[in-house]
Amino acid sequence: MDQIVHLATPTGSRTQALRDRARALLDLPFNDLVFQAQTVHRENFDPNRIQRSTLLSIKTGGCPEDCGYCPQSARHSAGVENEAMLPLDEVVRTAQAAKEKGATRFCMGAAWRGPKARDLEPVLEMVREVKKLGLETCCTLGMLKEGQAEQLRDAGLDYYNHNLDTAPEFYGEVITTRDYQDRLDTLERVRNAGLSVCCGGIVGMGESRDQRAGLIAQLAAMDPPPESVPINQLVQVEGTPLAGTEALPWAEFVRTIAVARILMPTSFVRLSAGRTQMHEAVQALCFLAGANSIFYGEKLLTTGNPEVARDDALFAALGLTAA
Repeated sequence: MDQIVHLATPTGSRTQALRDRARALLDLPFNDLVFQAQTVHRENFDPNRIQRSTLLSIKTGGCPEDCGYCPQSARHSAGVENEAMLPLDEVVRTAQAAKEKGATRFCMGAAWRGPKARDLEPVLEMVREVKKLGLETCCTLGMLKEGQAEQLRDAGLDYYNHNLDTAPEFYGEVITTRDYQDRLDTLERVRNAGLSVCCGGIVGMGESRDQRAGLIAQLAAMDPPPESVPINQLVQVEGTPLAGTEALPWAEFVRTIAVARILMPTSFVRLSAGRTQMHEAVQALCFLAGANSIFYGEKLLTTGNPEVARDDALFAALGLTAA
């Protein structure tokens, strides 16, 4: 029988030790921190290769959760309508186009609290067909029930995304319709099914530096850490509770990337949402600090992402190649 994985709890002693280390790293002089992160990065990855993923919303809007950052919540007035699931052929066409543009991983997201059995069946077929294209497959569908991770695995899923979003003690300021342990339980089911874990968070939601350290520590405390760690900068959408939050300074975002790289040296650290508002020089610093994955394509679920031509120009300017 396979060994059952139990993820670290938010109050574990290992998590606290990692949190203390993360906070100490965040407090370093900027140049020292980035140098340390780049050193760790070069020990584990080609520093000039960036993995490209494309994200498609296969079921948009109408989510019953109250996540304060999310325009897809039915509880917010952000102008996102509740739409039906995309047909299979449209998903496959989009995946093929993403592959032709250089994406190697295709992520499918649905605005659910968690999939019902009738919801999961068409998603399984999408996974099978996208896998046939030679792409890595990823899904983010909310909380999973017992057995659903195994169904996704058997269909050919490679990664399951389920973010922790923030530190445990700040979580209730952002979301009240599910608790932190719900997220850990889903991640445990994913890991026990043998799927790779994609798990990160969002910064710039009004959390403190210490709480950013808490998020990174919680991620790094997983055994093993997530294979893919998306770090998102809050995209403020009018009509959501977090619209109007004071913007996170660019240097603080780069610091977060650097500490994630140091504490999770073999994980892909993905520079995710928020790049549209981010100067190319800041993105370059993120790559220097250890980010080695991006979302590639003009849209992330319902929010914008840099145009493909803009990303191609940035890669050319920095001498980066697609992994």
